This record gives sequence, C-alpha cells and structure tokens, in this order.
Amino acid sequence: MRSMRPTLLLACFVLTPMSAFADQTDPPPLSTAPAEFRTLPREYRLDGIIEAVNRSTVSAQTQGQIQEILYDVDDFVEKGALLARIKDTEHRTRVSQAAADLKAASARLRQAQEEHDRVAGLYRTKNVSESAMDKARADLDSAKAELEAATARLEAAQEQLAHTEVRAPYSGIVIQRHVERGEIVSPGTPIMSGISLDALRVAVDVPQSVIPAVRGDTDASRRAWVYLPDGTRVESGRLTIFPFADPGSNTFKVRVELPPSAGASDRALFPGMYVKTSFVVGEKSELTVPKSAVVQRSEVTGIYVVGEGDHLHFRQIRLGRALDDAYVVLAGLSEGEPVALDPIAAGARLKSQTPVRHVEGEEQRHD
Repeated sequence: MRSMRPTLLLACFVLTPMSAFADQTDPPPLSTAPAEFRTLPREYRLDGIIEAVNRSTVSAQTQGQIQEILYDVDDFVEKGALLARIKDTEHRTRVSQAAADLKAASARLRQAQEEHDRVAGLYRTKNVSESAMDKARADLDSAKAELEAATARLEAAQEQLAHTEVRAPYSGIVIQRHVERGEIVSPGTPIMSGISLDALRVAVDVPQSVIPAVRGDTDASRRAWVYLPDGTRVESGRLTIFPFADPGSNTFKVRVELPPSAGASDRALFPGMYVKTSFVVGEKSELTVPKSAVVQRSEVTGIYVVGEGDHLHFRQIRLGRALDDAYVVLAGLSEGEPVALDPIAAGARLKSQTPVRHVEGEEQRHD
C-alpha cells in the first residue's frame, strides 16, 4: 500500500496541469459575414393563369360513320397516335375505282402515243394529210390530260381514305370527346379536344401604369419570373405584350412563356392554375444576409449577431423575399453587422457566452 502512494501523487501532479490547460483552450472562431446592401431588380407581382400553348380540337376531314374511338378524357396521347377511326368501306371503293380509271387512262395514252408515232412517220413521207397529223396530236394531248386527271382522282381518293384515321397532331392530354361510336360525321365535325403540357405560358393582366416599365427599351429589361407551387421560381424565356388594352379593366394582356422544364418533367403545372408572376420594373438597393445565417426558433425568425467586444446575441428580424443565396432583411439589422453563418454552433456558444473571435467569410484564428 505504501508503494502505491507516490505513484498516485505523481499521476495527480501530471494530470492536473493538463486539465487546467484544456479548460483554458480558446474555442474555435465562428465564421461570419456582414449584412450588406445589394442592387436588386425591383419586382411588380401579379396573379397569372397557366395556359397551354398547344390547345386544339381535332375535327373530321371526311364524311362517314364513327367506327371506333380509342381515347377518352384524361388519357395521355402520343403524337401521331390514332384517336378515332371512320368507316372506310366507301372510301376504299373510290380508291379502287380511281386506280382502275388510272390504269385505263394509261392504256389509252400508250395507244394514242403509238398512233401519233405512226401518223408522224407517214406525214414525214407525205403519205397522210396535215389534218390527220393534227388529229393524232389532239388525241395524244387528250390522252395525256386524261391520265393526269385520273392520277389526281386517285390521289384525292387516297387522301380521303387516309382521313378516315383521325390522329393526334401532338402529344398531350384529352380534355373533351365530342362524338360517340356510330355517329355520322362530315368535314368540320369536332372529334376530340386536347392540350399539351410540354409548352406552357402564363397569361397576366398588367395595369396600364406598369406597362411602360414592362415593355422596356431592350430585351434585357423585359424580364419576368414565375413562382411555382413549390416555392421555386423560373425566369421567363420571352414576353408577348398585346398592343391594346381591355376597355373594361384598362389592363394589357401579357403572355409569359415558360421553359419546358417548368412543368413538363414532373407535371407540376396545369392549365387553369393561378401562379404569382413578377415583372422587373427597375432596380433598388436592399439589405441582405446569407440564407445559412437565418434560423427559426419556434415562431421567431432571427440570426446570431456578433456585437462589440465579440459579444454574441440572438436577434429577431423580419425577412422579405428570398433570393438564390440570401434573404432580404426588412427590419432588425443594420448594414455591416456581422452575423454567424452557423446558427447551431452560435447557439451552443451563446449558452456559455464565451467571448467570440470572429472572422469574415471563412474560419481563421487571430494570433
């Protein structure tokens, strides 16, 4: 027992200074960034309605009885797909008759050509009169014209036969079916209506006081954003501004073209939906902070601010619109105040309120 006491005393003597040194070790610095003003586009927001660029009604182009309907409302149809079939018995008969007429016209043309060549040979040797030669030429020209007419009749009959199959002009969704099986249709009778979700746009009624700023002087100034239901926004590819105002509301209709990725990939947008649309009408300077610095504590939105003497405190702020990498601050913060970019580490530091050494932009220790 006596031999162990010096060993324990030596261990306590060695460990005690190390522990004291560990307690005195400075905590790592917090990464901070100052609140700063940015020159941002000034937006004017309005409600818009999603529209399908391709919205059409497919009609019959020939007469006949509806024999088959292959799609119904809410069905997705590929481009070129067969929508409906019209009874084609009569049309096939016309094609056969036109083909027979073409065959007969071809035979008559060969006969007239042979007769013309024979008479022409005799005419060169002065064995037939000029009137016989003229008759041979007229018969050949008549046979050629008859062949052309027969060819045209066959092409028309084949086209009418092709019209018995009603096909989709583009890929889309069926929104209405106008006929039923067994009905008699004629050229112009509506068969089916559909829309395409691959190309969408937003229709917005813009007040006349805003139109001059929306028009702009250059294509770069004619910008607009559409806010999707998930909170993200997409920039419009092109604006179409109608050259006249509505007499009742004194507003101009503006079409905001959407890129295909806005709704075609996951079908997030559908015609008839309301979306927020903002137009760039100028520029203004606004105070911003990085998104990573903002934290939500219960119902309070705030940030951790590093004050004088490296004193850390939590401050409530009021946010404006969200940017790609930052938030606009409407109240609660001043320009140049450093904010912690890691709210979790700042919250843990605030509990002990250890003096904070901060660096702007990245973590570095001060000597």
